[in-house]
Amino acid sequence: MKTTLLTFLILLISMPGYPCSRVLWQAPNQDVIVGRNMDWVEDTGSNMWLFPRGIVRDGMAEKNTLKWTSKYGSVIISMYDIGTSDGLNEKGLTANILFLTESDFGVRDENRPGLAVSLWAQYFLDNFATVSEAIREIEKNKMQVLTSTVKTSAGDKEGTVHLSLSDKTGDTAVIEYINGKAQIYHDRNYKVMTNSPPFNEQLASLKQYKGFGGTKDLPGTTAAADRFVRTAYYAEHLPKPRDYREAVAGVLSVLRNVSQPFGKPDPARPYISTTRWRTVADLTRGIYFYESTLSPNVVWVELDKLNFAKNALTQKIQLARNYDLIGNINSKFKPSKSFEFLKPDLHTGHKASLEP
Repeated sequence: MKTTLLTFLILLISMPGYPCSRVLWQAPNQDVIVGRNMDWVEDTGSNMWLFPRGIVRDGMAEKNTLKWTSKYGSVIISMYDIGTSDGLNEKGLTANILFLTESDFGVRDENRPGLAVSLWAQYFLDNFATVSEAIREIEKNKMQVLTSTVKTSAGDKEGTVHLSLSDKTGDTAVIEYINGKAQIYHDRNYKVMTNSPPFNEQLASLKQYKGFGGTKDLPGTTAAADRFVRTAYYAEHLPKPRDYREAVAGVLSVLRNVSQPFGKPDPARPYISTTRWRTVADLTRGIYFYESTLSPNVVWVELDKLNFAKNALTQKIQLARNYDLIGNINSKFKPSKSFEFLKPDLHTGHKASLEP
């Protein structure tokens, strides 16, 4: 019995893990601020992109593909320049993609409009100003997210993801596909998100800890469930900021506390995911901050000073291996042809995804 249990634990620990953390902070008379860490097994080759209004898009399904024309401009962070992993649109809606092992988008149903997972976050940034609008559309059109496989230095990763949305009112939703069905958790109190287990189990587990109704002390491991509790705890106890600088720094302080340090693989942990970068989105003012863990500099763009007009050019800021950027980088956007979003796997079904 002991041998069997030990073997199970080793297998569990050895499973690939791609952790990320996300938190929303809103206090009286304070901007709505959302921050996230991107943790991954290698450098993500991420860049910042400006997408204007009026872009015609296709969900890239073989049959019954979802089609739309973007209503709103957005600034996004790509991953490998094959998909949108994070972003903020001009109306103050933010979308964050995080890894979730249990995600299962189901076997392809061609009666439902198909949407490549690489475009999942971008679809919401293109089309909606508020979380409520987005949720109503999900419930109405019954779209199906389609799987993709990503090539990394550690091998092909089928990955699995879930999505969070927040708007400038502080409204929030977490969307997960479990056993092929969308699970929507829509409540402005849902301010924290990490990875496994699914969101409803995370909420239940949180109640076991001091400060949330339970008796357990604050956990300290890097496991997603522990990071969920710590993120919630530290966000709950952030002091009222004296100024805007302290408000942004407060969110960054929580993200840094739950970051994944650089590490060396070992037999028990063959897949080491390190925090590669983090973003902080001020939904109230439309300011989007970015910080690489390989650079001491925080940079940002101000969306109200960017050109999102229909027929305006798609633009790019090179973030990958560009460590000299500092401060406001609006002027660093340069016209660029858009990257190509990753197509779904052929005959896609079951588990899906793109990024953590």
